[in-house]
Amino acid sequence: MMAQPNLSTKTHDMESELADLLGELLDVQAELLSVLEEKRKQMARTDGVGIDALQQREEALHHRLEACHQRRSDLLDASRAEGKQSESLRELAEDLPASSRGALQEKIGEAATNMRLLQHQSLTNWVVAQRTLLHISQLLDIVATGGRIQPTYGKGDSHDSRGSLVDRAA
Repeated sequence: MMAQPNLSTKTHDMESELADLLGELLDVQAELLSVLEEKRKQMARTDGVGIDALQQREEALHHRLEACHQRRSDLLDASRAEGKQSESLRELAEDLPASSRGALQEKIGEAATNMRLLQHQSLTNWVVAQRTLLHISQLLDIVATGGRIQPTYGKGDSHDSRGSLVDRAA
């Protein structure tokens, strides 16, 4: 018969896997924060080539985050298989011995803080992109209307609807 691993070995494995997962997650989050900051700067400079160059790094980070998510799911499943009802990594860390719990909870708190920073950075980049699109839309409107504001209601002169910036003679 094979010997069953004792409880302390399982706990140590769980503790070790959780520490490894949190280390990887923190590394990915730090790199993603760096990429988002760089992307924001490139958007402000309208550096399309630089933004395109970031795509491979973003895709690699996406795959690493997916792997972290899968490891998280596997870890929580393993915890449930042992009879623990952990629904989050924070709850899983609370079930570990007090000697390692503090360091792991600190890493979990740092990961949660990084997640909020990532959300803010992503929102900031989205706002920059939306403002850029709005600016381009307004420029196209100026070109299309010759810079004249079109009345919303009523009849306007038909010659005012030409794009005089493009073809003044028409």
